[in-house]
Amino acid sequence: MEYSLNVFCSSPVKKKLVLVSIMFLIWVYMLYSCVGYCSTMPSSVGDGHRVKDAAGRRTEGGRADLVSRLMAQQQQRWEDMEGDYEEPSIRTSVSRDLLDNNEPETDWEQQQRLPEPSAMSSFSNGSGSKKLPQAIIIGVKKGGTRALLEFLRVHPDIRAVGAEPHFFDRNYDNGLDWYRELMPKTLEGQITMEKTPSYFVTREAPARISAMSRDTKLIVVVRDPVTRAISDYTQTLSKKPDIPSFESLTFKNRTTGLIDTSWSAIQIGIYAKHLDNWLQYFPMEQILFVSGERLISDPAGELGRVQDFLGLKRIITDKHFYFNQTKGFPCLKKAEGSSKPHCLGKTKGRTHPNIHPEVVQRLRDFYRPFNMKFYQMTGHNFGWD
Repeated sequence: MEYSLNVFCSSPVKKKLVLVSIMFLIWVYMLYSCVGYCSTMPSSVGDGHRVKDAAGRRTEGGRADLVSRLMAQQQQRWEDMEGDYEEPSIRTSVSRDLLDNNEPETDWEQQQRLPEPSAMSSFSNGSGSKKLPQAIIIGVKKGGTRALLEFLRVHPDIRAVGAEPHFFDRNYDNGLDWYRELMPKTLEGQITMEKTPSYFVTREAPARISAMSRDTKLIVVVRDPVTRAISDYTQTLSKKPDIPSFESLTFKNRTTGLIDTSWSAIQIGIYAKHLDNWLQYFPMEQILFVSGERLISDPAGELGRVQDFLGLKRIITDKHFYFNQTKGFPCLKKAEGSSKPHCLGKTKGRTHPNIHPEVVQRLRDFYRPFNMKFYQMTGHNFGWD
C-alpha cells in the first residue's frame, strides 16, 4: 500500500493535479465565506461617504458589490411590474374627480403577486424586510389620496401598501405585528408608506400613531370642502341610488339654512377642527398639506414638495405625467419597458350631480371661517374662497 502511494505521488503530473485540486477547493471555500460575510457586514465599511447605487438608493462606501447590483436588478423588476397598468375606458362626463375611496384597487392584487426573490437575493437578505410605516397619508377622503399614492409609488425609494389597512381606526385591536405583516418588504434606505384617509377624522388615530412612533411623517391631501362634500355624496350615490338628495342631507332646516354638521360629508371638511386634534400629538413640521387642486393642475410641483418632505431625491418630475383630456386629470406616462400608461381606475372621474347654486353658496359661507382658521394654522392659503 505504501509502495502504491509513493508511486502515485512520485509522478510529477499527478502531484500537480492534486495541488491544483486542493487550491481550487480552498478558493471555492474562501469565496463562499466571503459572500456570506459581506452580506452581513455593516453598510459603513468603505471610505464612509454616501453614494447612490444602481436602483437610486443610498449605500455606504465608494462602490456597489455584486450582491448590491443583484438586489438593484430585483427591485427594478418590482417597479416595472407595478407600473404596468391598462388604460381605463374612455369617459365623457364634464365634472370629474381625481379622488380616492375605500374600494379595493387592482394594484393591491398586483402587490400580492410580486415575484419571489432569487436564491442569491434570499442568501444576502436582498429581499428586504417588513417594517412599520415611516410615513402615512392620513387624509382626507375624496381629496386625492389615491392619486398621490400611485404617483409616489413611481419613486424607487418608496414602497407602499395598495389597499387601505384601516389599522388605526378599525383594526387597532389586531396589534402592530398584524399591521406590519400588511406592509411590503423594503430594502435599506427605502420608505414604507400606507394611506387611509379616514385617519384624519378619527379622534383616536393621532394618539395611536404617536404610540407607534413619534417620528412618523404625516401627509394630508386637502381640497375645497364644498367640492369635497359633493364628491363624497357622489360616491355614496353610486352605491346607493335611493339615498336622499344632497340638499336634504346638507340642511337640518332648509328654511333657516342651518347646516347639518353631523353628516360626515360636511363634517370632514371642517379641517381646522380635526387638525387641532393632531397637533396635540405631532408638531406642525411633521405634517405636510398637499393641495388636491394643485395635484391636478401641477402634479410634478406637489410631488416635488412631498419628496422634499420625505427627505428623498426629486426623481418624480414633469416627464412622468401627461394630462388626460378625456378623464380631466393627469396620468402617469408609460412605465419603463411598457406601452401602457397608468391612469386611475374607472371609479375615478364620476359625474357630479347638479347642485342648486344657492345651496353651494350657503355651504361656502358656512366653511369660510373654518377655512380662514385652517389657513392660519398651516400658514398656507389654499384659495377656496
